[in-house]
Amino acid sequence: MSEALGPVRLRVAPSPTGDPHVGTAYMSLFNLAFVRQQGGQFVLRVEDTDRARYRDDSEQQLYDTLSWLGLHWDEGPDKGGPFAPYRQSERLETYRPYVEQLLEAGHAYRCWCSTERLQEMRERQQALKQPTGYDRRCLGLTRDERAELPGFTETPVVRMLIPEDPPLTFTDVIRGEVNAPRPDDQVILKADGFPTYHLAVVVDDHLMGITHVVRGEEWISSTPKHVLLYTWLGLPMPQFAHMPLLRNANKSKISKRKNPAARLTWFQEQGYLPEALRNFLALLGYSMPEGQEVFSFDEMVEHFDWQRVNTVGPVFDLDKLDWLNGHYIRSIDEGDLAGRLVQRLQLDGALGDEPTQQQRDVVLAATPLVQTRMVKLDETTGMLGFLLVGDDGLVVEDDAIGSLRDDAGTVLDAATAALQQLPEWTTSAIEAALRAALVEGLGVKPKLAFGPLRVAVTGRRVSPPLFESMEILGRESSLRRLQALRQRVIA
Repeated sequence: MSEALGPVRLRVAPSPTGDPHVGTAYMSLFNLAFVRQQGGQFVLRVEDTDRARYRDDSEQQLYDTLSWLGLHWDEGPDKGGPFAPYRQSERLETYRPYVEQLLEAGHAYRCWCSTERLQEMRERQQALKQPTGYDRRCLGLTRDERAELPGFTETPVVRMLIPEDPPLTFTDVIRGEVNAPRPDDQVILKADGFPTYHLAVVVDDHLMGITHVVRGEEWISSTPKHVLLYTWLGLPMPQFAHMPLLRNANKSKISKRKNPAARLTWFQEQGYLPEALRNFLALLGYSMPEGQEVFSFDEMVEHFDWQRVNTVGPVFDLDKLDWLNGHYIRSIDEGDLAGRLVQRLQLDGALGDEPTQQQRDVVLAATPLVQTRMVKLDETTGMLGFLLVGDDGLVVEDDAIGSLRDDAGTVLDAATAALQQLPEWTTSAIEAALRAALVEGLGVKPKLAFGPLRVAVTGRRVSPPLFESMEILGRESSLRRLQALRQRVIA
């Protein structure tokens, strides 16, 4: 959209019921891009009315992961703002006047049906292949009248009374005119006094001045309920935009139960860069002008247009994310990458809580050796851990030992003799000495000649460049490791 729409206000409203879902980041990204383009405000609201599934640590995880991803909100429970509180559980008294208004106007009614009675009703409808939905058993009855009938429970819920001809068509910013199915008599106030999503979201969005409601396409079927509530309560209607759902390769909706990548924390654990993940999430639902695939958040903001959102459910292709992540790793400044590698080494326990300057210098020196080889940061410890452990603490992997040939002892002896005589310990001098001693002197092919040295120095068959690694490790440690493997080969 090229013209500014004025002071737009958008929000995300996740539920703290477990690890944050990647869909929350996906929605936040598009909300925030539009808000920043239009000079508006982005609100984080916590919808914690589902007390049965509520988890104490989930809210803090939400703050941490969205902040890590660089998706920063302007108002929220942790920041405050002019429309606080931003947790629904702290706003319970806010919703009651709206419930009473709907009851008095005849747009809602109390329902005393027990859970068992509702279950039996659904099972009967399914057996008869009828649409499932509340049968309005309580409509028009007083509490005492309903108590005389079976399946009564003392504390009622409040349901919407859907009219015979509800508005089922609405205008979507992304999709144009949308037709939705007829809704059921939705519960809007639960027996525990907590509002359901449908009432709370309408009231909160109104009171917080939300101008655009951007959410996943699974909410299309609920929009007629919300349109009715806005109309009945005499509230101005926001604009609706329903984003395509993130999908697995088999086109099913991505879920935390079936796909670990649905957890936002999983991307941190796997070592993805936040800028790569932002780029990837944008590509899933959006196309930049001229098909540009690598772009920053600021570039997305500059070119943002709802009409460029692809409504076909995007497939979560982790191979594409790996490619993007590798691209970003190769593109960032060495000092920046070194800092991230140090953080990863700390996370993996390969460094202490407070790395020494010497350790930081080692990582910085080794960063160019791995920058072009890494795909994700979870490779850091495997690639660089050998530089940060004592010689006695080096673990030589079993497959590395298994790769040694019968002439490994001879190669190690010749390499040790050549390296002991080096006047200077530099990459070029190390390489020249080893090629002269092993390739020319012993007549061993380079790959076979340097394999035992790699195993001795790094403990692995595959590692960063050998000669550069030995320069960083130093003469004494390199020689001690060659001798240690030589003793192991003899044994």
